[in-house]
Amino acid sequence: MARGPFFTADEKREIWEHWSEGLSARLIAHGLRRSPSGVDYVLRPAGGVRPRLRCRSARQLSMVEREEISRGLLAGDSLRAIATRLHRAPSTVAREVGANGGRSRYRAWSAEVRAAQRARRPKAAKLVRSPRLGAEVDAALVCLWSPQQIARRLRLEYPSDPEMWVSHETIYQSLFVQGRGALRKELTDCLRSGRAIRRPHSKLGRRRGRVTDMVLISERPAEIEDRAVPGHWEGDLLLGKEGRSAIVTLVERSTRYVMLGHIGRHRTAPVVREVLEGLIQRLPTELARSLTWDQGTEMVEHVRFSLDTGVEVYFCDPHSPWQRGTNENTNGLLRQYFPKGTALSGYSQDELDAVARQLNGRPRQTLEWMKPSEKFAELVATTG
Repeated sequence: MARGPFFTADEKREIWEHWSEGLSARLIAHGLRRSPSGVDYVLRPAGGVRPRLRCRSARQLSMVEREEISRGLLAGDSLRAIATRLHRAPSTVAREVGANGGRSRYRAWSAEVRAAQRARRPKAAKLVRSPRLGAEVDAALVCLWSPQQIARRLRLEYPSDPEMWVSHETIYQSLFVQGRGALRKELTDCLRSGRAIRRPHSKLGRRRGRVTDMVLISERPAEIEDRAVPGHWEGDLLLGKEGRSAIVTLVERSTRYVMLGHIGRHRTAPVVREVLEGLIQRLPTELARSLTWDQGTEMVEHVRFSLDTGVEVYFCDPHSPWQRGTNENTNGLLRQYFPKGTALSGYSQDELDAVARQLNGRPRQTLEWMKPSEKFAELVATTG
């Protein structure tokens, strides 16, 4: 039988925490430097529903204790000596070693796995214990009722029969979680989403709530508004085909000078921060004063970005792209080079720099037909 990828307990906990926050398996995998299929191997057997943690009894041997037993056996120590170090009864250590291959074949990890398997006391799902209830739920799903509609309706139809009551969460788990066996797997097609794995309800609601400690655009100094002082930038992500790839776009407000940063497929907050820092480090300090962005979650690390670069970040009001008008206009010009529906992950940083040079070499009416590169060169010469 093929075995799946190995994840430590900490990695599994991190996977489930990020999944509950609404991150996709692809983004979780990128953060862990693992493959998306490996993360899916953790999520899919549980149907996207985080398993309950099993509490280990103090009477049970821990993984650390099993490792100590393994080391003691390799060193040739007696079972009594090992038990004394562990403050355990010799009979406990003897049973542990005997149940897991004896002195010559004992391995801590395999013993831990076997112990976990023996400790399982699976309780049959309610829909299995009650065929009548299972049949009712099955029929309602075929009629395209949602699990919540089914759960509420059963309470109305059987007000005095708790055996015919079931929560919508139990129905979801019976559909999604491997090994429950209460409902036919093909019934997932009857759900409105059609998914075979549970997505957190809070995904969309949390997307903008995760950006904290924002300084809003209303607090931006007047010198930025009138474009009198250079070094104030507007930024955004130019998205590629189906939103699966992106480019960082920066434009300086007074000169319309453009800088582009390669992201590719993984537009996580740490990646966006690193790309922005790389672009800002190209600039003289006097020409890197502030950055205005929207409230997208790719900027959740804005505080660290400001600490690393000295650039203050201001955030637009929700759904107000006109507050970054210079950047919005620039992104429109960039669509000549990167039409909508283009996959942007294939462009290298050198290719993006070439596009930026072309755009910065185009005369602009707002600059009295000077080129952004010429205006920016003047500023660099002045600050130098």
